[in-house]
Amino acid sequence: MGKYENVPKGFKFYGTHVGIKKKRKDFGLIVADEVCHAAAVFTKNTFCGECIPIGKDHVKNAELQAVVVTSGIANVATGQTGRENEYKILARLSDKLTISKENILPSSTGVIGPQLPIDIIEEYLEKETIHLKENYEDFAHAILTTDQRIKVRSLKVGDATILGIVKGSGMIEPNMATMLAYILTDAKVEKQEIYSMLKIAVDHSFNTISIDTDTSTSDTVAFLASSHHEVEKTELQKALNEICKELALDVVRDAEGATKTMFVTVKNAESKEQAKNAGKSIINSPLVKTALFGHDPNWGRIAMALGKTEGLIFDQNKVEIYYGQYPIFSNNNEEKQHINKIATYIEQNEDIHLTVDLHQGTENFEVIGCDLSYEYVKINSDYST
Repeated sequence: MGKYENVPKGFKFYGTHVGIKKKRKDFGLIVADEVCHAAAVFTKNTFCGECIPIGKDHVKNAELQAVVVTSGIANVATGQTGRENEYKILARLSDKLTISKENILPSSTGVIGPQLPIDIIEEYLEKETIHLKENYEDFAHAILTTDQRIKVRSLKVGDATILGIVKGSGMIEPNMATMLAYILTDAKVEKQEIYSMLKIAVDHSFNTISIDTDTSTSDTVAFLASSHHEVEKTELQKALNEICKELALDVVRDAEGATKTMFVTVKNAESKEQAKNAGKSIINSPLVKTALFGHDPNWGRIAMALGKTEGLIFDQNKVEIYYGQYPIFSNNNEEKQHINKIATYIEQNEDIHLTVDLHQGTENFEVIGCDLSYEYVKINSDYST
């Protein structure tokens, strides 16, 4: 395989089937040539995977050299045995790759409850040769669960490259899905700055999306820099923000059973936090989501979602609600003349833009969600069986 131009210098990949799933790839690696400056943010779900505390410990010195992902079983609610299984995988990889196990970040994604088939995984790692490639596609496939496709983005920043690979399509409302994202760059990033740069990018991307309100037990976003090229910090931050935003949008567009993506902008709130919370209340409402699926311009559900947002300050006499360019509610009055146009707008477009203007302050925030379809119920009613 020839050199991949959109792969940052110093990183290689691996993806294979070890036996966690029946047939599909279920074991992935990212390996750097040298120890990288690194940062990661993790789920705030307290019922988290056994890999999460290990990952937090391994990245606390802002250094990593590898990432390992097992897919098909989340290794959540598996107790001490589950924790030991993660350490067994790390020990095997440490020996095989001659990398300190403390420099490997583990991730597991899939069904909650079962133990990893550790004997099968260890036997594979003992017997098989790991051929690392510059082609990331096997890795991108190996980390998927209910995803319909791999989700990869890359950008050039001066001489440097940023590559992002994400998985996730259900159990998604990151709070830092099942969501795993790995962002790699060959730009130089100072050890003391890498976490704050990642946190800024995540807060304006992954933490603005929601598919089904469920904060996964395994959410991880990791950022590794191999430090080959000098890049101006503000330019790198801008590119990092952009690639995280693109990856987050890819997750929503690949949401389980989704037919529509909804962009909700709450304008002129008293604070960004209030605007974000109001937007999340709207995109997380099952009634709003099912109306979107049915192309129903039921703005009363938007009003309901606003009204139940904890801590939101507004005057309903000032609130305006728009679908696209069409106002549906203003001056405490329904704009009936636009209902048919809005219904057509929802039916004919996959991306639906909803604006709520509170006329209460000066802060704006956009969040991104999707509809709730029959297919979502079907996928999640028999996920573990």
